[in-house]
Amino acid sequence: MTLASHPIAAPALLPEVSAFLSKAKIGGVVGGREVFASDDGVFETVDPGTGAVLARVARLTAADVNHAVDAAAHAFAKSDWARMPVNERCVFLHRLADAAEARKPILAQIESLDCGKVLAQAADDVQNFVDTLRYFASLAQNLEMRTVIAVKGHEAAVVRHAWGPCGFIIPWNFPLLLCGWGIAPALAAGNTCVVKPAEDTPLSTLYIGFLARELGFPDGVLNVVPGMGETAGAALASHSGLRRMSFTGSPEVGREIAAKCGANLVPVKLELGGKGAAVVFNDVDIPAVAQKLVQAITFHAGQVCCDATRWLIQKDIYEKLVDECATRMQAVAIGHQMDAQTQMGPLVSEKQRRRVLGYLEKGETGGARRVLPGGAATVPGRNGFFVKPALLAGSLDNVAAREEIFGPVAYLAPFKDEAEGVRLANATDYGLGNSVWSTDLARCRRVAESFESANGWINAHNVVVHGVPYGGIKKSGMGGGVGSLATLLDYYRNISVVRPL
Repeated sequence: MTLASHPIAAPALLPEVSAFLSKAKIGGVVGGREVFASDDGVFETVDPGTGAVLARVARLTAADVNHAVDAAAHAFAKSDWARMPVNERCVFLHRLADAAEARKPILAQIESLDCGKVLAQAADDVQNFVDTLRYFASLAQNLEMRTVIAVKGHEAAVVRHAWGPCGFIIPWNFPLLLCGWGIAPALAAGNTCVVKPAEDTPLSTLYIGFLARELGFPDGVLNVVPGMGETAGAALASHSGLRRMSFTGSPEVGREIAAKCGANLVPVKLELGGKGAAVVFNDVDIPAVAQKLVQAITFHAGQVCCDATRWLIQKDIYEKLVDECATRMQAVAIGHQMDAQTQMGPLVSEKQRRRVLGYLEKGETGGARRVLPGGAATVPGRNGFFVKPALLAGSLDNVAAREEIFGPVAYLAPFKDEAEGVRLANATDYGLGNSVWSTDLARCRRVAESFESANGWINAHNVVVHGVPYGGIKKSGMGGGVGSLATLLDYYRNISVVRPL
């Protein structure tokens, strides 16, 4: 494992970043205004690479969230947002995309500092946010709002309208990127939004809320409500004034959100966890595949729901591939996310570090062998939440092979033939993304199409492309996916208009 022998100077903070973080407290955005908690409560967000406080943020209450939903409902009913021509509405989205792209270095530093993501990767997330806004703006402008249906003896059509206020609860691992996946289709369709960012990583979403206000978005169209999950998040999920709800996070919390929405008959979209498999056949280029698997499991310290965390390797090459992966994982440079030489940054919090280390212990207690031990990592001069990548091997009944760890930990098992590889890949309660690795493309397609998951990737993992539906089944989600035309259509309600002839 490569650790810095001395602290490396991080890039200097941009003046705009310093000014944003140095505010006495950062409020939410409701009805076009910066708002603070009605009880004056605040919470602190910290730099995972140092443990130091980054900023103090308003801790909005349930009553404050109710006001935000009311503001979104008022904006939908009284402003021109939903009724303006779609091309005019999408001008706002393009302006927001342009402004975010122009401030990409600012947003990247804020995102990197807040969630522990390597700076270059944070910059990629900013670009994804920008591209998502532009993708859905373009899609909405080319969508017919009235579709004629040819049926015998009747004149019939389906007409599309925006739903109204939509709620979004965003997780801490990809806060800005996933904010874009949520609000871009909703806004393009003419809905208004209330966004609750994770308390661990609220800063980039808040920055976007202020930026939209600066760009002249109508008051109440985009509201951002920072606060605790058990208060602000629960209040948003329980609000009967919403017309649609979207949550990204764990299956456990997803069930609670679904129950609250179900009580109000509010449609809910859930994007939940994963326990993805990489099924590797014996005809692959071992060094090349090892490099890609190691990059995947160490990207954002393994805090990626669609990651390949179960590596199923054909017996012929099992030992060679495992040895190659272990060697490469030990060479990964761990450090502060803003340090130039860092390849893997910290976990998001001490709580998350305890979770990952706890799974290593539980896995070993349950009979797993530590091929690469992992454990806590120390980076000189940095008091952050660092861990080393780990490889476990053994029975797939082991808790570390069954449950989502959300860290740089892969679980290894051999398989004999194609049928067994597919069976083991599908032997999980999750159904987000699996991958197949082989030079035999016919076999790749056959295996990918046999996965019990919403996404099957060939000779790659974590491939999410605008225009291709991305979602989950089983414990990995429900209610539709993201990133495609189907997503945009979710944010319209349909009226069937029929006249007998």
